[in-house]
Parts: sequence; structure tokens; C-alpha cells
Amino acid sequence: MERVRRKRGRREQKTKEEKMKLRKHGKRLGAVQKKILLLLLGGFALACARSPGRQWRIIRGIHESWKDINKGTAERAIAALYESRLVEEKSNLDGTTTLILSENGKRRALTYQTRTMKIKPPRAWDRKWRVVMFDIPEDEREARDSLRGHLADLGFCKLQQSVAVHPFDCREEIDFLVELHDIRKYVRFMVAEHIDNQMDIMRFFNLEHTEV
Repeated sequence: MERVRRKRGRREQKTKEEKMKLRKHGKRLGAVQKKILLLLLGGFALACARSPGRQWRIIRGIHESWKDINKGTAERAIAALYESRLVEEKSNLDGTTTLILSENGKRRALTYQTRTMKIKPPRAWDRKWRVVMFDIPEDEREARDSLRGHLADLGFCKLQQSVAVHPFDCREEIDFLVELHDIRKYVRFMVAEHIDNQMDIMRFFNLEHTEV
């Protein structure tokens, strides 16, 4: 039993160390770097070669949407991503290298993807409330603050410091955020038919003229 606890403790410590590494390398990225991450996340392949001076050179894979991006700028962006451990190299038989996202790179790209995420309103409200509750410890503060920010961006109404509500179906969006931040055990999601101050919440969402 003690061996199992030690093993679990080492695994949790390793997870925390990996997150700290991600934060350490979490410098603000430029527009070209973000675009490269999102394209790689979407399955786009980028073949490169490295010179004896360890400089990256794009062989093939410049995307149509990159017509406004200088090739040299893209290559410098790739070098910065590699230095930040957001991309990894996979060797090909022809001597070239295919760039792929590292686990940290995937997480960063998914973070950028959330900025365009929206909750689609239905034709008619089903008169139910989607409630998100979370109790995330202090050593996961960055994940907690990020979740709060994402909920605000999605238009949630803040009921309490760690409780937010939305009238429309958003289970997939919440699952995505929970997996992105690896906080499943700290977050609860429920569907409620009545909240005692729901008239205030309805006004927040401009639903005050909807029959309940």
C-alpha cells in the first residue's frame, strides 16, 4: 500500500513539474508562431531541414494562407517554437525533418483555439440552467484563473467566486476546457431547472421576457 502511495506521489509530482515547465516556457508568442501551432494542431505537415549551423529551413509545406508571411520570418518562428519545446522533430527517410507538436505545444495550441470558441444559442431555450462549480487548489492557481477567464469569455454569469451559470447547452465546451487544463477532479457540471435568483440571471442573458 505504501509503495502504491509513493508511486502515485511521484506521478503527481511529475505532472506538476511538467506543468511548471510549460509555464516556464509559456512566453507570449507572436502571430506567426501561433499560426504555425494551430496549423500543426489541425494535422498540417511541415517538412524542414537544419543547416550545420542548426538553422531551420522550410523544405515544403508552406500553407496557402501564409502568402503574407515572409519565409524567413516563418523559419525564425519555427526556431523559437523549437527552443521553447513546443514543437519536436521527426526524422524522415529522405533526410528531412517533419515538425510535430510536443505535448506542451498541443496544450498551447488548444489554448489559442479556445479564444474562438462560442456557445451556440438554440432556437428556443429549454428553461434549464447549466452550472459549473469548481474547487481548484492554490498550487493549480493558473489553471483556476484560466478557467475563470474562459467562462467569462463564453458569456457565463458568475454566481459566486467558483460558480458560474449559462442557460444554453455547453457540456462539450466545458469538457474541452476541463481536459485542456487537466482539472477533471476539481470541476463539477450540473443541469438545474430552478435557481432562486434566476430572474436576475435571466436579465443578465436578456431572457427576462421568457416564460418560466
